[in-house]
Amino acid sequence: MSSGNEATDSQITEQEYNELKQSEDPVTSTFKLGPQRGQTFRTVHKANYISFWQLNSLMVMVVLSASGLVSLQDFAFVVFSIIYLFFLSKFAFPKLTDPMEEPPVFNPESYLVRLGPLFGGVIGIAIPIAYIFEGFIEGDKEGIRAAAPHVFLLASQVFMDGVAFSDRFSTPIRVFVPVFYNSKRIFTLVDWVKREFSKADDQEFGGSASERRLFLGRVLAIVNLVFWTYDLFFFMLPVYLPRAFRKYYAAAKTD
Repeated sequence: MSSGNEATDSQITEQEYNELKQSEDPVTSTFKLGPQRGQTFRTVHKANYISFWQLNSLMVMVVLSASGLVSLQDFAFVVFSIIYLFFLSKFAFPKLTDPMEEPPVFNPESYLVRLGPLFGGVIGIAIPIAYIFEGFIEGDKEGIRAAAPHVFLLASQVFMDGVAFSDRFSTPIRVFVPVFYNSKRIFTLVDWVKREFSKADDQEFGGSASERRLFLGRVLAIVNLVFWTYDLFFFMLPVYLPRAFRKYYAAAKTD
């Protein structure tokens, strides 16, 4: 093979790079990094690499689990979601076409589509992790126990988003992950809000944290509850889910 052909095979061309970027739906591949220039098109497409954000999410899951802050029910939920994902992929929504040929559900260059996951990552993972770390310093055991389930489940969702967005799964499977996890996290967020507002009368909490921490915990819990409730009931279920299913069944008719 000539050196020119070798160069073409070893480097992603501009057209192939754009196809890879377009194939990533930022709604389901939350915080997932795009393909890097210099990688081979064949390797990126088949390797289903683990992204930087997936690795960090996995680390958060392991740390919270090892610290005893994750309940057996939440851990079992994650295990069940993995099993159920493969079950749906096998018996309900098998892959119909090459995912590289599937058009994205939404325009990945849309400003709102990119801003939503970024905002969700900041208020859903970054700030709550800082809140939990400060809780260890302040001795706010109740605040840590209240915030940890949400952070664990959202980190699990980010990791599973990357798994579902590989070329082994169809579009409905990619929708399944955020809808399934958001539905579960609504209950943990409601519990978080209740615990934050019960701190003032909790003798265990006492005066171990400042008014600033009390205010921050309550605002953080409410903002997350409002954001993820809106995301589930006003975007995922009425907008994203129907569009994804229409694309899937339209592709099924053409096969």
